[in-house]
Amino acid sequence: QVQLVESGGGLVQAGGSLRLSCAASGGTLSSYYMGWFRQAPGKEREFVGSITRSGGGTYYGDSVKGRFTISRDNAKNTVYLQMNTLKAEDTAVYYCAAKPSYSYYGGRYYRKDDYNYWGQGTQVTVSS
Repeated sequence: QVQLVESGGGLVQAGGSLRLSCAASGGTLSSYYMGWFRQAPGKEREFVGSITRSGGGTYYGDSVKGRFTISRDNAKNTVYLQMNTLKAEDTAVYYCAAKPSYSYYGGRYYRKDDYNYWGQGTQVTVSS
């Protein structure tokens, strides 16, 4: 069973950037389709983006498209979320999630129920 640990959150001014990392242990990251979600106080957990096992396919929620980029380094068992041009409405706890997947190049998963394993989350606060 894979364990996920997010890091890299913090306080940043609007317009700034942050890079989140999600480190996996207890399993081989390359076996998993990976996603990022976020949850603001009083709101539902929202899909941010996802990436295929190969890293060749990435998908994003409409609210972050063009500003956020997901990547992965399977050799380092780590997935990244590069966040640029941050806005106050990006403030949330950010979670990475993993889904075992047979397909190395395909798949497109955006529902939280699609994912089997979750990290504990990292807080991102954007001041306006």
